[in-house]
Amino acid sequence: MAAPRILLCGDALGRLGQLFKRVSSVNKSAGPFDALLCVGQFFPDSAEQLEDFNDYIEGRSKIPIPTYFIGDYGVGAVKVLSAVAKDSANLGFKMDGLKVCENLFWLRGSGKFLLHGLSVAYLSGRRSASSQQFGAYSQDDVDSLRALSEEPGIWPTGVTNGAAASGVPPGMSDPSIGDSTISELVAEIKPRYHIAGSMGVYYDREPYANVGAVHVTRFIALAPVGNKDKQKFIHALSPTPASKMSSAEICTKPPNTTSSPYSFAEETGSGNGAIKRSGDTVSDTQYWRYDVSQKRQKHGSGEGGGLCFKFVSSGSCPRGEKCHFRHDADAREQSIRGVCFDFLNKGKCERGPDCKFKHSIQEEGQGFPSRSAGSSNRSKECWFCLSSPSVESHLITSVGEYCYCALAKGPLVQDHVLIVPIEHLPNTLSLPPECEKDLYRLQSSLKAYFKRQGKEVVFFEWVSKRGTHANLQAVPIPSSRASSVEQIFNLAAKKLGFTFSTVKNDNSLEGRKVLGMHLDRNQSLFYVEVPGGTILSHVVDENEKFPVQFGREVLAGLLNTADKADWRNCQLSKDEETKKADDFKSRFAEYDPNS
Repeated sequence: MAAPRILLCGDALGRLGQLFKRVSSVNKSAGPFDALLCVGQFFPDSAEQLEDFNDYIEGRSKIPIPTYFIGDYGVGAVKVLSAVAKDSANLGFKMDGLKVCENLFWLRGSGKFLLHGLSVAYLSGRRSASSQQFGAYSQDDVDSLRALSEEPGIWPTGVTNGAAASGVPPGMSDPSIGDSTISELVAEIKPRYHIAGSMGVYYDREPYANVGAVHVTRFIALAPVGNKDKQKFIHALSPTPASKMSSAEICTKPPNTTSSPYSFAEETGSGNGAIKRSGDTVSDTQYWRYDVSQKRQKHGSGEGGGLCFKFVSSGSCPRGEKCHFRHDADAREQSIRGVCFDFLNKGKCERGPDCKFKHSIQEEGQGFPSRSAGSSNRSKECWFCLSSPSVESHLITSVGEYCYCALAKGPLVQDHVLIVPIEHLPNTLSLPPECEKDLYRLQSSLKAYFKRQGKEVVFFEWVSKRGTHANLQAVPIPSSRASSVEQIFNLAAKKLGFTFSTVKNDNSLEGRKVLGMHLDRNQSLFYVEVPGGTILSHVVDENEKFPVQFGREVLAGLLNTADKADWRNCQLSKDEETKKADDFKSRFAEYDPNS
């Protein structure tokens, strides 16, 4: 497969007509290119530029290739981005950007995602001592970037240290210029490429060596679109993803490679503390990383009572708050599990036995028929009841007296498994004592199995008050990532507007008992057991639109597999699933408490 071809752009400053005319020309003469990444200020400096800018935002003018931007400040930014943030299609974790319009995506906060095989990291906005909704990054964004990234566009203080003086733009060697926080981050996460804007100049620095890493970093600063000095504002790259490079290729250092500008600053003490954080200055710099999205809004409350087919079937509705039907996350979850929409919406389906979808009466509450009416059919329709014709038995890997283990459908990673009680129970926190012990034995066995592979395991469960058959998800992660799990979940919770309750106990079984004692059957709950035994939990309010795939989405970000946040993107054929289950059973055999 050919290496991806990416265009990079400096501050757009709202001059989208000029920018996309140039992009179309370059794409025609030297393309095709896969995407455009914009650093620096994206929005206009003045209201006079809004008409041309809005032609693109509102769809009257077309954007030629997928475009991603991070400089979320300037005239019109608050109005445009507030609407984008409220769009129901942008709720939850959008690690690869919030859609503004066709081919235009806003990378908010900080984050990391895969773009045609390349790991793209970003930090959006300017550093500011005050808290503001748009246009500034927070310490949480910085911490999230540190925890998630193994690699990182903002101009870092000291980047010109040790560089050839002839190549440094006039005035840019001043050690007070730039953002010292970015210097710290870049020195720590060591990207292969660091793209910056907002300083008004073009600068392609010599590659520099990284302390504690074998690869070099290339720093490129781009000038604003349409600048009077006609400095370069667009740049093309075609980097081979590191995952496809040999060790020799990664280690290659060009003849003009310099030492790290950040280690140079530490050794000489030059500047005003390039690697020391300054808390009260404002810097117009951004760089690429992962997006932890904003708090969910309630949309489409629809007093008419009917469910919105578009939302239930796809997870989004273009009408948003204007929709006259209900956007029900629990109904959406049931739809994903194959339940008939007419059955969810009306309590019955006129197609009867000819319907290809499930007619499972498992929930209570508005929009769902009562549990008592369907209790006799529950085990026949449930995906997890062993007596059900719907159960996918080829995924089952171990069966105990009270619980069984199965590979997850659409796994996030290899050996992503579920622990499921055999009895149709609503959660794994209020199990009978003998069933709880069976589950704990499987948890302990999985921990030992993954430990031997140099991995830790994260357990999480979504407990719906309209509970279906309980299942506890187990996702292995590299041991090197284990210390970041609790921090990432806490940061993600803060972005969604809540704080986790914490239960710390060296004994996982005891911690689960404590959580189970406070479980309210009339409220939904999410909890996650992180490596080390700590359990984070959140009781979901009645009107809170909590993302039911929250646990998976956060771990997808941690593992840099944003494309796998939705299980439907990871589905395998039955033959592939069977082989993976057989392989897991073979590897797990010596740890299996039921073998």
